[in-house]
Amino acid sequence: MKPSRDKKPNSRGGWIFLALVLLLYAGVALWDMEVVNLASHRFMGILRQVIPILFLVFGLLLVVNLVLNQQRIKKYFGQDSGIKGWLLALGSGAIASGPVYPWYALMGDLKQKGMRTALVTAFLYSRAIKLPLLPLMVHYFGGLYTAVLTFYIIGFAVLNGLLMEKLEHSPTHDNH
Repeated sequence: MKPSRDKKPNSRGGWIFLALVLLLYAGVALWDMEVVNLASHRFMGILRQVIPILFLVFGLLLVVNLVLNQQRIKKYFGQDSGIKGWLLALGSGAIASGPVYPWYALMGDLKQKGMRTALVTAFLYSRAIKLPLLPLMVHYFGGLYTAVLTFYIIGFAVLNGLLMEKLEHSPTHDNH
């Protein structure tokens, strides 16, 4: 029997992890406060980089919730989306910027609303294509190398998407 995806597990794992990290910081502070200060400054630097992307992703989540209802998501990214869904997933993955982890929230939301697992995987995989850096890559490695590498990334994005979808629907996955 498959567990229901509608129910969220009542887990305190995130809070336990946060408490352990804070305890670790407190323990390190007892030995060397300078290390804690350095780690705190680096954390704040990373946070400054991530916050704009988080606003972008949460803004996109808002737009998705307002504009894209479940029927539209299934139409453009569902099982019957065809080549259009693949092109949208690959293209949007290639133009997506910033760190990958904020995009997980958007992809998770779209998947819950009917986006194919294969297209989620293709989106995440195709993020390896960095459009602004392609001219620089051509300059350093040549056009043929850049074209072949980009072709491989797109090909493996599709292949990995299909493989993930097959694994998701395999009998061993359904039993767990």
